[in-house]
Amino acid sequence: MPRPGRSGAYEDPAAALGAAADLLAVLHARGQDGVEPAVSPSQLRALIAVEGAEGVNLRTLGEVLGSRPPSVTRLCDRLEAMGLLTRSPHPSRRREVEVRLTRQGRALLDERRAIRVRELSAVLGRMAPEAVEALVAGLEAFREAAAGPSPAAGSSTAAGPSPAAGPSAGAGSSAAPAPASVPDSA
Repeated sequence: MPRPGRSGAYEDPAAALGAAADLLAVLHARGQDGVEPAVSPSQLRALIAVEGAEGVNLRTLGEVLGSRPPSVTRLCDRLEAMGLLTRSPHPSRRREVEVRLTRQGRALLDERRAIRVRELSAVLGRMAPEAVEALVAGLEAFREAAAGPSPAAGSSTAAGPSPAAGPSAGAGSSAAPAPASVPDSA
């Protein structure tokens, strides 16, 4: 249904955001082919989750990724074999295993982020400064709304910004608080 005061492609903001997300996925993939070792999207999500919560245990990692324990174990087996993360016993809780990034795992994430920033900067450079400012403001508002509570089951209203939501990270920031879940296109 068209919204008053909106024209053309912006009649449905969710559809416009979906189209932008698709384009971001394409931009994110550009230049990644040469990054070694090659990792799958699920492996990348796991690396980002471990980076956000260094020393996380396998159970918590599974919760963050929305995966069952056997899947998380196999995923960590592959990442450890690639030299991207390590698992070790927790120093005080013997039955618990900690997961940490290796130097190579951090380098891989840094390289991928540098490529992403380069691709996004090229697009932003073709936009008017006012449009970039509006985009950043809109993305900050979106991030705050997404961090808020989910709408009640069966409710058709969208959640507003959470008053408890912390300050947004800067536009060029690569570090963010550990997410409750990791997006597919991380």
